[in-house]
Amino acid sequence: MSNLVFDESSSNREASHGYAWWFSGDTFEKAMAEDRKPRKRGLMHRLVNHPGCLTIFYFLTLATLSTTLLMTPIATPKDEITTFTTAFFTAVSAISTCGISIVNSTTHWTTFGQGVLIFAVQMGGLGVMTFASLIALAVNHHLKATQRMLTANELGTTKLGEIKGVLTVVITTAFVIEGITFVALFPGLYKVNHGNVRHTLWESLFFAVMAYNNAGFTPDGAGLHVNNWAVGLPILASAFCGTLGFPVLLNLMRSWRMRRPPKRWSLHTKLTLTTTFCIVIASFTWFLLMEWNNKLLFAGDGIEPRLWHAMVAAVMPRSSGFDLSWMPGVSDATKVFLSIVMFIGGGSTSTAGGIRVTTFAVILLTCHAAFTGRHDINAFHRRIHTQAVMTAVAVSTACLMLVTVVSMALMIITDCSLCDALFDTCSAFGLGGYSVGVASESNPTVLYILAATMFIGRLGPLTIAYAISRPHNLEAVRYPTEQIVVG
Repeated sequence: MSNLVFDESSSNREASHGYAWWFSGDTFEKAMAEDRKPRKRGLMHRLVNHPGCLTIFYFLTLATLSTTLLMTPIATPKDEITTFTTAFFTAVSAISTCGISIVNSTTHWTTFGQGVLIFAVQMGGLGVMTFASLIALAVNHHLKATQRMLTANELGTTKLGEIKGVLTVVITTAFVIEGITFVALFPGLYKVNHGNVRHTLWESLFFAVMAYNNAGFTPDGAGLHVNNWAVGLPILASAFCGTLGFPVLLNLMRSWRMRRPPKRWSLHTKLTLTTTFCIVIASFTWFLLMEWNNKLLFAGDGIEPRLWHAMVAAVMPRSSGFDLSWMPGVSDATKVFLSIVMFIGGGSTSTAGGIRVTTFAVILLTCHAAFTGRHDINAFHRRIHTQAVMTAVAVSTACLMLVTVVSMALMIITDCSLCDALFDTCSAFGLGGYSVGVASESNPTVLYILAATMFIGRLGPLTIAYAISRPHNLEAVRYPTEQIVVG
């Protein structure tokens, strides 16, 4: 590696191969020198230099604000009453982009209340880590070394100097996709609403934000508008893009701009897309095989409704819980299968939850290597770093334990079946947005447990780990250049 040139100037950026920032002494020496200064530091300074805590602080602040706004009289009609538990659970569900709703979003919330949901979902969907970094930029006008390193891993970039630009692209990409979804939804909703322009504009905005951010709140009560092809297809496409994750979207955008073939995509992008398409195809096939003759769902219906519900089952349960009407009618086997799909979730740093598809892919590759007697774990002719494998195993184990404990707790509290408890737990952790009735306004204890599960699912176990223990040596948190974002 001695023949590499570690010069990050614009004239030598290509020659450096992006390695310079790992070896740039100035960045880390200045950061450590600041840490050694015996000066008084306020709460904000400590939060900025502790990214995990800053993320949790941001989330809790946003949850408090949203809960307060939802409890105001103008958030609900005069004949509706919103308890603290309902407001808190709805706020957490919105911020985490889960979308589990225990009240009717159309009748219980006014336009102001629905606006609060849009605000909470948008802020949560753009990513708590992204906004935590923006807060750090606003306070200090630049990112600290520790903040930059965590954000680099979260967003999938490899240079400290790129992060400000990446944050801008992340926000721009989100609004562009939502804008395209808004335009695509308008004709279908205009027809559904019988020419009511004002109502159509509001529903288009609501669905556009909820679809990309994979939150299952709907402006039409039961969410049956999704069953209309003109409305459902834009929502499915937007929700699918939202589950890919910012690193994948950025890599695809750059590859398209530079005309790079798929074989030159990053390893993270290849793993995410391959695993995602495999899960979608498996879910589509499973639903058709298991529910084709389900009389509760398709009594007297033809082929078209079956294909549409199979498409919904292949995309929606992974993170966006639109159209709850069909879920109670599926078989227990399908509920368990969808629980597994929600547990896996979507791409890293996406609006989806779960252990993430890259983590699941690394686990499968690890098992394959172990069963075939290989020492190295490879994917697409590239070796996966040992640190990524260890992280994937740790994340999967911790999350599996969490889901097991929460499921048993729900069974004890509500006396529900293991199938239903597992489904609602995985839906909360994977931010699926579906419920089979375990989450109920009449049982506050269950709502608080599920809210905590959504909190963990939104932040991710790695962010919480950073909050619990801050690394004392910056060398300990360095990642390989060809990285896979897991967790």
